[in-house]
Amino acid sequence: MSEHNHKHRGHHHDNHNNHEQQKGHDNTDDHAGHDVHHGDDHAHHGHHGDHNGHEGHHHHGDFKKKFFVSLIFAVPIIFLAPMMGIELPFQFTFPGSDWLVLVLATILYFYGGQPFISGAKEELKARKPGMMTLITMGISVAYFYSLYAFYMNHFGAPDAHTMDFFWELATLIIIMLLGHWIEMGAVGNAGDALKKMAELLPSTAVVIDEAGNSKEMELAEVNEGDHVQVKAGDNIPTDGVIVSGRTSVDESLVTGESRNVEKTIDDSVIGGSVNGSGTITVKVTGTGESGYLSQVMGLVSAAQSDKSKAELLADRIAGYLFYFALSAGLISFVVWMMISGNVDFALERLVTVLVIACPHALGLAIPLVTARSTSIGASNGLIVKNRESLETARHLDAVMMDKTGTLTEGNFAVNHFESFNEVYSDEEVLGFMAAMEKSSSHPLALGILDKAAEEDVNIPHAEDVSNIPGIGLEAMIAGKDMKITSVSYFEDNGMDYDKAQFDALAGQGNSVSFLVIDGENSGIVAQGDQIKSSSKDMVRDLIDRGIEPVMLTGDNRQVAEAVAAELGITEVHAQMMPEDKEALIHSYQKEGRKVMMVGDGINDAPSLVRADIGVAIGAGTDVAVESGDVILVKSEPSDIMNFLSLAEKTMKKTVQNLWLGAGYNIIAVPLAAGVLAAAGLILSPAVGAILMSISTVVVALNAMTLRLNG
Repeated sequence: MSEHNHKHRGHHHDNHNNHEQQKGHDNTDDHAGHDVHHGDDHAHHGHHGDHNGHEGHHHHGDFKKKFFVSLIFAVPIIFLAPMMGIELPFQFTFPGSDWLVLVLATILYFYGGQPFISGAKEELKARKPGMMTLITMGISVAYFYSLYAFYMNHFGAPDAHTMDFFWELATLIIIMLLGHWIEMGAVGNAGDALKKMAELLPSTAVVIDEAGNSKEMELAEVNEGDHVQVKAGDNIPTDGVIVSGRTSVDESLVTGESRNVEKTIDDSVIGGSVNGSGTITVKVTGTGESGYLSQVMGLVSAAQSDKSKAELLADRIAGYLFYFALSAGLISFVVWMMISGNVDFALERLVTVLVIACPHALGLAIPLVTARSTSIGASNGLIVKNRESLETARHLDAVMMDKTGTLTEGNFAVNHFESFNEVYSDEEVLGFMAAMEKSSSHPLALGILDKAAEEDVNIPHAEDVSNIPGIGLEAMIAGKDMKITSVSYFEDNGMDYDKAQFDALAGQGNSVSFLVIDGENSGIVAQGDQIKSSSKDMVRDLIDRGIEPVMLTGDNRQVAEAVAAELGITEVHAQMMPEDKEALIHSYQKEGRKVMMVGDGINDAPSLVRADIGVAIGAGTDVAVESGDVILVKSEPSDIMNFLSLAEKTMKKTVQNLWLGAGYNIIAVPLAAGVLAAAGLILSPAVGAILMSISTVVVALNAMTLRLNG
């Protein structure tokens, strides 16, 4: 099979700013680099991102392990210790069983309770008590009061039995660990966008010395001014300027540019992009931190550290309950001391209030909704990695979308083909081009072959297919010399072509190729990136919801505005570098607007991290997938609407569960404190425990009723 990487020279976009000083004609064809690894780096490997919020410090595996180890200590306690003073039918005791309970409960408190105690320290350090503080208060009061009760029952006043809370301690820790394990499992494992970016740069580079000798060196040892050799298909190791050779470069992963960029001597290249068909020598202009990719990584890192984590609703409610329970408990202690003078009874009221306030129902309410929501999302092609995004979705003002691969397919289809030669029909011209493209896997070549198959065109046999550097392809077909060329070939050779037609096709965002037969301009084919069928409906739905759709792209303004006009998007930003996209999102946020960003490339990573919600297209790069809060597995932008609907229904269910969970506390805490004692109604610890169990079951059942449709 002949290797015919043809390069239709001249295509470029002006979107590279100071990174690119390219030659040629805007929007002309860049039919280049058939060896480029298109798609190799686009595989979505399903890495899930880190769960944000107070649980972020614990890997999902930690909670799973802690849950099962804690269960070993908790089960004997459940069988041996009474529930708030009531002996259940399955419970039993034996001589020394209370000592065993004490030892098991101590291990359980310090081992199983550790993540909550650590979380509470952080919340209190930040002066924002939340779920961790409320849980820690409950388990600590239960444990330390039970130590006091154990001492009183064995050494202090054995005749007057003091009730312990070991049973409550065990069940509370187990339920809370289960809730966190469910939640962490639902939102997935930690991912690292910066690590994925670093992997784009090869670890070594071939350096050529002044004598022309080549030596492979570690990338860290390469300095500015060195000359490095980059072979066809290799990742370019550093930023630099080409000093010899010509090639086409696939910069789509780095810049978002949807078409290969023709490069020759004095053109700039970016480290991390993929070299196409030619071997080039590059003079290094940027390495390490001065390299372009490192600057993008810096943007991602800065956005990660700047991004304010919204305090989750459940944490806010838990914070209020913490103050509510603590106040109610202390007031009840003081009041009962004044009324009865009995310190033991007053202390028992205080402890009962604080233990009852512990959020069994709340601790399960949100994880179960999250797990159910995540499962529904996954079955509809949505992976929700950060549950804050479900809360934020209710307040969105704008959805910013990358063009290539997000709103468009990211591959090329023939929009127009035509013969200028009276001897040959339009279909025959397409057939000649397809014949020359037959052994190529380049996206533009595939577009021509697909169109030929669709039109059922006869593809003749092409002989001696060869690559003409910087021009295109040449072959002999039916005894005629035929070439596929770019517009620059015509201009370099002073040949005539229909400039108005070319400008019109190029202005619609097409790559344009010409067919030359025996030196005559004999045909044209224009290929454009196709708009996804669901993009138009999604844009309309966003507008209906009062959310502004905004297009951000590295492509030139002509192409961007043509696509935007077709989709009904009025806000368009073209020729943008990664830092421009991120800065635009930042400017919206400074105005107090909530922004979602949808993208698929490395150039989108800083924006995905910076945005209030980052949505990564699943067929995009690993880096984008790692940077997003939500992944659209099917790469369909219309799934954004499914995400917004899911977020709306999830939050509705979350609020219901918060009311059901907190409602129990709001009623039970004052009753336990004794506000109706004058009427003869005082909530016993046992009844409180039963109510606590009922509320937990109710929130669990309610979570299971969550549906996406209906």
